[in-house]
Amino acid sequence: MATIGDIGVSAAINILSALIFLLAFAILRLQPLNDRVYFPKWYLAGLRNDPLKSGGFVKKVVNLDWKAYIRFLNWVPAALKMPELELIDHAGLDSAVYLRIYLLGLKIFIPITLLAFAVLVPVNWTNNTLKKSGLTYSDIDKISISNVPLGSERFWAHILMAYASTVWTCYVLQKEYAKVADMRLQFLASEKRRPDQFTVLVRNVPPDTDESVSECVEHFFLVNHTEHYLTNQVVYNANKLAKLVKEKNSKQNWLDYYNLKYSRNQSTRPMMKTRFLGLCGEKVDAINHQTAEVERLSKEIAEERERVKNDPKSIMPVAFVSFKTRWGAAICAQTQQSRNPTLWLTDWAPEPRDVYWKNLAIPYVYLTVRRLIIGVAFFFLTFFFMIPITFVQTLASIEGIRKRAPFLKVIIDIPFVKSFIQGFLPGIALKIFLIVLPKILMLMSKFEGWGSISALERRAASKYYIFNFVNVFLGSIIAGAAFDQLNTFIHQSANEIPKTIGVAIPMKATFFITYTMVDGWAGIAGEILRLKPLIIFHLKNFFLVKTERDREKAMDAGSLDFNTGEPQIQLYFLLGLVYAIVTPFLLPFILVFFALAYFVFRHQIINVYHQKYESGAAFWPDVHGRIIFALVFSQISLLGLLSTKRAAQSAPFLIALPVLTLSFHYFCKGRYEPAFTRYPLQEAKRKDTIEQAKESKLNLKYYLQNAYLHPVFRGDDEDDNEEALNDKLESNDVVLIPMKRQSRGNTPAPSRISGASQEEMLQHQEE
Repeated sequence: MATIGDIGVSAAINILSALIFLLAFAILRLQPLNDRVYFPKWYLAGLRNDPLKSGGFVKKVVNLDWKAYIRFLNWVPAALKMPELELIDHAGLDSAVYLRIYLLGLKIFIPITLLAFAVLVPVNWTNNTLKKSGLTYSDIDKISISNVPLGSERFWAHILMAYASTVWTCYVLQKEYAKVADMRLQFLASEKRRPDQFTVLVRNVPPDTDESVSECVEHFFLVNHTEHYLTNQVVYNANKLAKLVKEKNSKQNWLDYYNLKYSRNQSTRPMMKTRFLGLCGEKVDAINHQTAEVERLSKEIAEERERVKNDPKSIMPVAFVSFKTRWGAAICAQTQQSRNPTLWLTDWAPEPRDVYWKNLAIPYVYLTVRRLIIGVAFFFLTFFFMIPITFVQTLASIEGIRKRAPFLKVIIDIPFVKSFIQGFLPGIALKIFLIVLPKILMLMSKFEGWGSISALERRAASKYYIFNFVNVFLGSIIAGAAFDQLNTFIHQSANEIPKTIGVAIPMKATFFITYTMVDGWAGIAGEILRLKPLIIFHLKNFFLVKTERDREKAMDAGSLDFNTGEPQIQLYFLLGLVYAIVTPFLLPFILVFFALAYFVFRHQIINVYHQKYESGAAFWPDVHGRIIFALVFSQISLLGLLSTKRAAQSAPFLIALPVLTLSFHYFCKGRYEPAFTRYPLQEAKRKDTIEQAKESKLNLKYYLQNAYLHPVFRGDDEDDNEEALNDKLESNDVVLIPMKRQSRGNTPAPSRISGASQEEMLQHQEE
C-alpha cells in the first residue's frame, strides 16, 4: 500500500519529468531550425516567415539572441492573450469549445476541492477507526471515508457534501451547455458560406431500371422540392481507385527521394531490393524501378477511373443534394421524404473535408449488421482486455514482483526502489499497455460505416470512454483476475454490485493519484514537446525535401484527436466526482491536470494544430452526457459504500440524487441538444436573406457543382471546363420535361443539370 512518502517520490519523478519536457520545449522552440515544428499553423496560414531564409549559417541553426532565453517562458502568457472570439476565427469553434472542457473541470472542481478540504478532511481525520482496527493503512486513508466509524452520525457531512457537489456540478453544466449552444448558433449565423450549409446527404435511393441514380435523384427532388433544388452529386465506389492513387503517391515519394539522393552523389546509382519493404528480393536500379512502378500505376489508375465512370455497379444509391438556400436544405435534412421511412433517408452533409469517402460505398442495408458485429466484438474486447491489464498491474506491484521474482527481494526492499514501484510503476505500466487501443477502436468505428471523420471520432471516443470506465477504472479498483470478477458480477444480485464497487473505491485512491501524475502531468507536458514530429520533420527535411512545397508537406501540424483526448478528460471528471466525497486528497492532483492541460492545449491550438474538419462543436452533448453519467455513478457508488457502513438512517437520503440528476439531464437534453442536431429554420432564413441582399448575383450552382466530387476524380485541369459546366442559375419558369421512366410521365419543373448526366460531368473533368 502506497504511503505519503511513495506518493512524494512519484510526484517528484513526474514533476521533474514535466519540468524537463517544458524546459526542452522552451529551448527547442526558439531555434530557427525547429520553427516549422512548433509553429506550423502560422506557416499553413501564410502568416509566418521562415527564419532559415535569412542570416548566416549559424543563425539559421541556433538562436544567438540571449534575451530570448531569458524570456523562454513567455509562451505561457502568449497562450492566454488571444481572446476567445479571435481564437474561434483563428482555429474554429471545435477547438475553442474543446478548451472549454478543461475550464469546465476547473469550474467544477475548484469549489468542490475547497469545500471538501474544509469540511470532509477534518471530519475524516479526527477519527481513530483505522488505528483501532489493527489493519495496514496509510496517512491518505486517514483522511478518507474509511476512517469514519460504522454507524457514525458524521456520515451526514458526506451526504450533505454529495448534495452540494451535485447541485454545483449541475449548475455549472447547465450554464456551460447554454453558453456552448449559444456559441454554436452564433457561429453558424456568422461563419462564411460553406457547401455543407446548402447540401444534404441522401442515402438508400431506390433503384430504377429506366434512369440512372443521378437522374432518379434529380427528378425526385424536382418534384418534391421544386423551388429549392439546385443540383446533385452521386457517390461512386472508388475505393480501389483511391488505393491505387495512394500507392502511386507513395511510389512517387520514393522516386523523388532516390532522384534527390542521386543528385547529391552522381558517382553511384541508388539500388534497392524489390520485395518486402526493400529487405529481400532482386537488387535493381532504384530510380528505374520506381519510375516503372509510377508509370504502371498511372496506367492502372486511368483504366480504373474509366471503369468506375462507365460501370453502373460503381454508382452507389447515395447522393449529395444541394439546394438554392439554407432554408431549403434545412427542410429536406430534417423531414421524412417518403412514405417508406427506409427510403430517401436524408441528413445534413458533412463539410467536404470531413467526408469519409470509403464508408459511403457501403450499402445502407449492411450498416446495421456491421454495427451489431462491432457491438459484440467491442464487448469481448472490453472484458477480455482486463486479463492482460490485471496481469500487468500485478507485475507492477510489490507483492506481484515478490511472488514471481523472489530473487529481486533484496533490491525491491530498498526504500527508494520500493517507493518507485508503488508510486510510479503501476501508472506508467497501464499507460504503456493502452497505447495501441485508440487505433483498434478507430478501426472498429470505420468498420461500422460512419460517413464522416467527425462521426468516426465521436463513436471511437464513446468506445474509448466505455473501455476506460470498465478496464482502467473498474478493472483497477476491483482486485482479482478478470474471470473471477466477471463470475462475481454474474452471480451477484443487482443491489450487491454498488456495495462491492463502493467498498473497493477508497482502497485504490493511491493508484489513481499515481496514474494522474503519470498521464495527466508528465503526459501532458510531453505533448507540448512534440518529440516524434520533431524527429520525423528533420529526417524528411534531410532526405526528402527539395522545394518549399516539400517542406510544407514535411510539417506534421497534427490536430485535436477527439477520439483519444476527450475520453482521457472524462476519466478525470469521473475520478474527481467519485473521489470528491470518498478521498478528497485526489482532487488537487486533478486540478493540476486541468490547469496544465488548458495551458498546453491552448498553446498547441494557437500555434500547432490544424483541424481536419469543423463540426460546430457537435460533440458537446456527448461531453455533457458523460459528465452526467460520472455524477450518477459517483452517487450510486457512495450509496453502496454507506450501506456497508451501517448508515441506515442517513444513506436513504442519497436515493433522490440520481433521480434528480437524471431529471436535470433530460431537461438539458430537451432544452439545448436541438441546437446541436437541428438547424432552426428561422436562423437559416435570416442568413439566406442577408446573403441575398449582399450578393444578389451569386452563382451558387458554380460554387456547389463539384464541392462533393470524390477527390480521386479531381485533376489539375479540372478548372478548364468549369465554365461549360456552371452556367448562371436558370429561371424558375415551370415547364414540362420528358423523362426516361415511362411509369411516371413528366416532371413539372426544369432540369437544373440541363440534361447532363453525372457520367458526362465526370467525362468533362477528364478532358
